[in-house]
Amino acid sequence: MQATKKNYTTPLILIGILFFIFGFITWSNSQLIPYLKIACDLTDTESYLVATSFFAAYFVMAIPSSMVLQKTGFKNGMSVGLLVMAVGAIMFVPAAQARSYPFFLSALFVIGSGLALLQTASNPYVTVLGPIESAAKRISIMGICNKIAGILAVYVLGSITLSNVDALKEKLMILSPEEKVVELTALASKVITPYIIIAVVLAALAVAFYFIHLPDIEQEEDKSSSNEINSKTSVFQFPNLVLGVVAIFLYVGVEVISYDTFSSFGEALGFTLQTSKNFASYTGYGLLAGYLLSIVAIPTYISQQKALKIATILSIMMVLIAMFAKGNVAVACFALLGFTNSVMWPAIWPIAIHGLGRFIKTGSALLIMGILGGAVLPPLYGKFAEIIGDKQMAYGIMIPCYLFILYYASKAAKQNLGTKG
Repeated sequence: MQATKKNYTTPLILIGILFFIFGFITWSNSQLIPYLKIACDLTDTESYLVATSFFAAYFVMAIPSSMVLQKTGFKNGMSVGLLVMAVGAIMFVPAAQARSYPFFLSALFVIGSGLALLQTASNPYVTVLGPIESAAKRISIMGICNKIAGILAVYVLGSITLSNVDALKEKLMILSPEEKVVELTALASKVITPYIIIAVVLAALAVAFYFIHLPDIEQEEDKSSSNEINSKTSVFQFPNLVLGVVAIFLYVGVEVISYDTFSSFGEALGFTLQTSKNFASYTGYGLLAGYLLSIVAIPTYISQQKALKIATILSIMMVLIAMFAKGNVAVACFALLGFTNSVMWPAIWPIAIHGLGRFIKTGSALLIMGILGGAVLPPLYGKFAEIIGDKQMAYGIMIPCYLFILYYASKAAKQNLGTKG
């Protein structure tokens, strides 16, 4: 057992690096949304297309990603994914120079495509490299890498793109159209240097991953095989996977809402954008605390399924309070969604892929497609908020999402999925 752990240490460290990248790139969107709203002169709903373009790539590219992995293997597939992301990052340069929102969205779609390939490869690694009943613990460790990077992205990119943003918004109101174009062009150019650096780092990592050794998980998949699994003819014959895809769709959607709209939520509560632009980091701190608790508690003190049920109930409570409270209380409850959301991805994944055997790659691709929720629900929230004219009450859209996840957790607990024996 000690030898197994030793053998898995290096692969998990390397995958942890990838999860760090996932976090930094994904959470950068929370800063790009208010930034591009100003730079490209957008409405709230239009600005949320940042999330739509980014996460739609997961849906479009998930199945192609599984096909790529079948040909390249996991390690080389990771290198390809990193290179694709580097291309997307460098596309920010002409997008900023032209101050073209469609070009920005195209760049984000390319980055999301690379991430789809990386996620399709990395999540099965973390889930399979060890006992299934402790998979949530390993994914939580990866989540810490992810959210530390996300918090850094909020502060680093926010300090570059949204520095003195409230003064800039007031200045733009009194400028002539010609002067406004000059000012917005200068604002748009602020992302050029950061994304050139990101592109270089991603390209360097792509080369590094090409030359390092990572064990293939094919043998691990074979261990999961059984006569019952071999009798299956389609991945859609696994209800835990099919319902898991829906659960991932809804979970990712509400999580993206919880941090990508946080600055806008703060403005609706009366905070300045200069202050509320950092609110998304509070969600990150909540996620970190939740991951640390999961590492200690799962499965020693609580099962993955039970943790998922409790977290979902608490999430519903936090949303309801945030909808009706004011000021710091509303902000605190919205931030606590990070804590309650933290167990959902780590718990849903092992439940969803439990017993898939040879279908694990296709099943993982379908789960990655579920990340489309991050593309659909944020603009849906934005449109709902415009229709009812109340950004705070519009968060009621999250409640039915959590109710389905609660149903999924209850069903998994009854069937004892995602645990040993």
